[in-house]
Amino acid sequence: MIGVAQRLLKRRALAEEAVQDAFVLIWRHAARFDPQRGAGLTWIYAILRNRALSILRDEKRTETSEAPLGEEMASEEDDPETVMSKLSDAKALHACLETLPAQRRGLVLLAFVQGLTHGEIAGKLGLPIGSVKSWIRRSLIALKECLG
Repeated sequence: MIGVAQRLLKRRALAEEAVQDAFVLIWRHAARFDPQRGAGLTWIYAILRNRALSILRDEKRTETSEAPLGEEMASEEDDPETVMSKLSDAKALHACLETLPAQRRGLVLLAFVQGLTHGEIAGKLGLPIGSVKSWIRRSLIALKECLG
């Protein structure tokens, strides 16, 4: 399944994320499977393909311009705190980021400044992908409330 996802997504981390999400969807919707409509393997791969295509659409939706956020561009070697200090033009965002716990602030910065996927962040930090996804989502909600 990873091979199929990787052919569609071109990146191993995204493929792993798609397979993980597909297995969760398969588990949640197992009761919907109808053997009269097709083979189980076909159903499973259809779910994987749909999840991979959704990830591709989401990636395109989040593409931004190449212009730097601040005076300096963040490099992949920078830790999240260094990246946050480079966001000089975004004082309100900087203040709101300061309100987040350090670990969650780091996750948000890895995702949105360095452009890492949830799967890449989970692998880099050795955290479960589900935790990474939920912490980033909750942090974004807190940032939205703070900035709003």
